[in-house]
Amino acid sequence: MSASIPSTLRDLRACKICSLIKTLDQFDNEGCDNCDEFLHLKGNRDRVFDCTSSNFDGMIAMMDPSDSWVAKWQRVDHFVRGMYAISVSGELPDAIKRMLREKDMPYRTRDMSQRT
Repeated sequence: MSASIPSTLRDLRACKICSLIKTLDQFDNEGCDNCDEFLHLKGNRDRVFDCTSSNFDGMIAMMDPSDSWVAKWQRVDHFVRGMYAISVSGELPDAIKRMLREKDMPYRTRDMSQRT
């Protein structure tokens, strides 16, 4: 099982759904390893900008998702190995939220700055 890691520290972005961190070009070329089956980021730069954020806090390197208490705490224990943001600023567009609801996929924001 390979890990999804950023190829450089420039132009990093985090997925607003799963908080996976990659570069802008990696999201555009490869999509999101966890969410691309329904987000379809691969080859869609506008969607990449809508569904990822360059404004995020902290990074977690997760190598063994099933055995990591940090991964469980961050709710990323069922995702691929890789780099994850602790908090991702911004909300998904309403159209994407509606699409997720229609597919019975619960969306919970990764933006911890919104919590009171």
